[in-house]
Amino acid sequence: MHTLLSWLQKQLIWSIPGAMALGLAFGWAVDAAFLRWVILPLTLLMVYPMMVGLNLRALKSAGSNRLQGTALALNFLLMPLLGWSAGLLFFADEPALRLALLLTALLPTSGMTISWTGFAKGNVPAALKMTVIGLIAGSLLAPLYLKALLGAVVDVPMGSVALQIALIVFLPMALGHVTQKALIARHGAERFNSDVKLRFPPWSTLGVLGIVFVSMALKAPDIVRAPQVLPAMLLPLVALYALNFGISTLVGRALFPRGEAIALVFGTVMRNLSIALAIAIGVFREQGADAALLIAMAYIVQVQSAAWYVRFTDRFFGQPAAPAARAA
Repeated sequence: MHTLLSWLQKQLIWSIPGAMALGLAFGWAVDAAFLRWVILPLTLLMVYPMMVGLNLRALKSAGSNRLQGTALALNFLLMPLLGWSAGLLFFADEPALRLALLLTALLPTSGMTISWTGFAKGNVPAALKMTVIGLIAGSLLAPLYLKALLGAVVDVPMGSVALQIALIVFLPMALGHVTQKALIARHGAERFNSDVKLRFPPWSTLGVLGIVFVSMALKAPDIVRAPQVLPAMLLPLVALYALNFGISTLVGRALFPRGEAIALVFGTVMRNLSIALAIAIGVFREQGADAALLIAMAYIVQVQSAAWYVRFTDRFFGQPAAPAARAA
């Protein structure tokens, strides 16, 4: 099972569309309303495994405060503005899709922030710290931003949003931290970091695919009646990610050395789509099901664009410095 889940995790560019297609077929053939009962378990399955490997001690680690401050400015000043503007431009009369773009823009960093930074030979410790800060700050600020930027067109139940975030972010974070300490006590820190913690993220992928399947199944009748809605969602997503990559690259090149610049890019472009999905479908009901479709498609754009960006990283930031030769 672990081998299959690991393969699905590495092939998100294909496994996400596959889950969407299966959900569409299921929802077209069967009334999928009963699947709402599995949303919360799937959400916890999606979030908890990510938290087991989260190193909260990264908050205490030394590092560039200037880099972290720049990432916070991009993530919580620029990106909410871009997400809100893109929603207004492309979906002025569709509040649910505006909600989806704003949720995507509001919740930065995921485990892939660290992974992609490593693939591009960037500063991984800086990316790790950015991930922890982004996750906590985004979870605390999201209800306020949703109310301020979208409260006029979408009913934003602040209490429900805050409760959902506590349930799907902070509770799994606490449980993940307890699990991490227990596993380190049992296996030792070295084995935990090199082996044990790597077994958890693939289970998160199972939760993601499950949520995508459910959201697609719930909206299948509407999609079958108007299939053009799916391609129409791609353009704003591509535009949003292209702007994000472009701005973060320019800021990184102007202000930071190569390793930190790469961490900045992936710490401000990778969005926590799992939590965005969970909030959309757990709080906003029918509008949330519509929003979940766009967020599911964002997985495809995010993974594909990050993979291409890694290929061109050396062109943007130059070659990584060669390791210093050891003295004889």
